[in-house]
Amino acid sequence: MRNALRACSRPEPWKRGPVLTALALLLGLLLPLHATIPDVAGLGSLVESVLPWLGVCIPVLLAAAWRRRSLSAATALLLPAIAWTTLFGGLLLPDKSHPGGDLTVATHNVGAANPEPTARTLAASGADLLALEELTPRATPLYEKTLAATYPHHAIRGTVGLWSKLPLSGTHPIDIMNYGPLAATKSPAAKLPENRALHTTVSTPNGPLAVYVAHLGSVRLTPRTGFWTTSRNIGAAALSRAIATERNPHVLLLADLNGTWDDRTLTDLRTHLHSTQQTSGTGFGFTWPTAFPMARIDQILYRGLTPNRSWTLPETGSDHLPVAATLTWSQER
Repeated sequence: MRNALRACSRPEPWKRGPVLTALALLLGLLLPLHATIPDVAGLGSLVESVLPWLGVCIPVLLAAAWRRRSLSAATALLLPAIAWTTLFGGLLLPDKSHPGGDLTVATHNVGAANPEPTARTLAASGADLLALEELTPRATPLYEKTLAATYPHHAIRGTVGLWSKLPLSGTHPIDIMNYGPLAATKSPAAKLPENRALHTTVSTPNGPLAVYVAHLGSVRLTPRTGFWTTSRNIGAAALSRAIATERNPHVLLLADLNGTWDDRTLTDLRTHLHSTQQTSGTGFGFTWPTAFPMARIDQILYRGLTPNRSWTLPETGSDHLPVAATLTWSQER
């Protein structure tokens, strides 16, 4: 009798789990509307940095809905499932790469405190262009010596450098740390080295290629400041401005952007360049941290080229994984 009364007192399946239903609907709205989240204390940027991982919430909520026997929550989960698949499902499609290519490039934040020599590993990648970030005065001569046989041409400006099998010309630094409001503040970003980006022209058999190498400022998550992104955001704005005024239709950006492709900070860059991982990679291609990669903050972006393949290279001792891509020259329209 007691069991019968308890069963009668339970809400119907469609009325069970109102909190789970609300969470499912909230997640379903958060995924497509992430750009509307206010960036107070970097909240919007933080959410966008982990956006693909919000998909983990779907099976968790589904398990809770099953346990609660809530049909309303289970049905509501269709919204985030469709939203997540729309945003990231393409990355999980079968291999999007195809053979061929005119140019293989790679980029790597070698790590200022990296105790292991990485030059031989990177030289063995077969890249025609190799960009390195976070170079130090102690390590730079070692890279120059080890890479000289494979790369007869190289250019270094501050903490970034490009090694090339093809001739370079017109190399100059790009000041990405003193742009806009940063120049008039005492932000911690102002203490960073000024030369964290360079521009050079590579002479390829198909014509000149504009190449940018950059290392944007780091981000910090602290109780006092929240998700601190000031230096990264200023650097992204300066880099976007430089690329927006680039007259060469064939452009490559090899960089540690300290931001994911979904981050609102890279909106301007997305209007001028495309991501090799998005168009020719397999999976998410996470690069940081090496121990358990959770975000792709190392990017190969392009314009006037067609990507054939994008992939990550084996770890080198740095806290970043190197990334590489093969691209084909596209004829100017």
